[in-house]
Amino acid sequence: QSSLLLGGMAQAFIPSIATSPTVTLDPLAVAGFASALLNALQLLPIGRLDGGRVALAALGTNNAGIVSGVALLLLGLQTILFGDNPILLFFGLIIIFFQRAAEVPAADDITDVDDDIIRAARQRDVHYLDLAFGETVRFDDDMAALNTLPPWSEPRATGAIGNIRGLIDTLLTQGDAYLVDGAVYFDTGAANGFGSLARLGDDRMRQLAAEWGERPDDPAKRNPLDFVLWRPSDDGEPAWEARWGRGRPGWHIECSALALRELGPTIDLHGGGFDLHFPHHESCRAQSEAVTGQPFVRHWLHQAMVHCDGRKMSKSTGNLVFVGDLRERHDAAAIRLALLLHRYRRPWNWHDDLLADAEARLARWRRAGPGDAALDATRAALDDDLDTPTALAAIDAAAEAGQGVLSAAELLGVEL
Repeated sequence: QSSLLLGGMAQAFIPSIATSPTVTLDPLAVAGFASALLNALQLLPIGRLDGGRVALAALGTNNAGIVSGVALLLLGLQTILFGDNPILLFFGLIIIFFQRAAEVPAADDITDVDDDIIRAARQRDVHYLDLAFGETVRFDDDMAALNTLPPWSEPRATGAIGNIRGLIDTLLTQGDAYLVDGAVYFDTGAANGFGSLARLGDDRMRQLAAEWGERPDDPAKRNPLDFVLWRPSDDGEPAWEARWGRGRPGWHIECSALALRELGPTIDLHGGGFDLHFPHHESCRAQSEAVTGQPFVRHWLHQAMVHCDGRKMSKSTGNLVFVGDLRERHDAAAIRLALLLHRYRRPWNWHDDLLADAEARLARWRRAGPGDAALDATRAALDDDLDTPTALAAIDAAAEAGQGVLSAAELLGVEL
């Protein structure tokens, strides 16, 4: 049995024709709404086996898992960004390939306590859990429209407080964490090879840590790259009791707690965007391995950056594209096709013409009607490091020749 973990409300882009998965859970929360926008650094190519199947199909045994590192923080804005979708889609394709050889449990989670959520709830004068619930409902609606399977479970970070406290207690007891004025920090100086995943210099890691709000200049820290496991809560903020003081968890520890609780010490495949790889993935790896003494992840995979108007999508620049808005004007299957047009490894730029082209392609495929044309070519393209552009081209050629392409389109999760 293998398992897929989808972080921060992320649902697998699994076509509805696929076998319904059993679900496990883990959050991979991102500390900022724009940070869910799938930024890329490729650390590991997907290999091929002798039979042409991606190497992922050989990874899942026992209770090891696959983790998708995308996360969507609930900021109460407009639910899911267009830029959030590629990693969900590509991990959904990976699920299909896994299902050739193994059962693939899949899950998503809801990161319902975080600085940004608390701030957004305060600005809107609503309870942070009410905000999280409303955004979850809208997210699920978007995912259903984009032809995803509903998750078996949507666990919340607030439901894992006991697990989080247990991990922190272990880290404190082992000397891998320390307490300062009610806040608990992970000691990166005591960690084994901190920074080995990101492979960045100290200056660059400090810069990224500052950008993510990790406060490397915090005088309470032993080392600038130490990160918060538990922080005291201000008046009116969510808070839980702990032996080291009343407060709430930091960002990274939530993810490790659920991953270790549901999948055990080692995960097969863990992925996400470039801005997740540091500090989030690095921190999750360090604290998890400090607790278990075993590798946290066997393989890492990261999705390329999505731009809009030549710039990274971000709330600060206002160049965000929302699935909910696109659905008002376009067929959801065309939205899916627009995402499939791009290799997951390569950054790409969103522009309105993409959906016009996708809708024209969708119309051609539908006119071609039912049939198995290009099905083998589509499978072969997906076997080749999820080469979706080549798969689309193969289906295009068959449709132009008047051959039915329903089966090949379904393999990509595109409903005709």
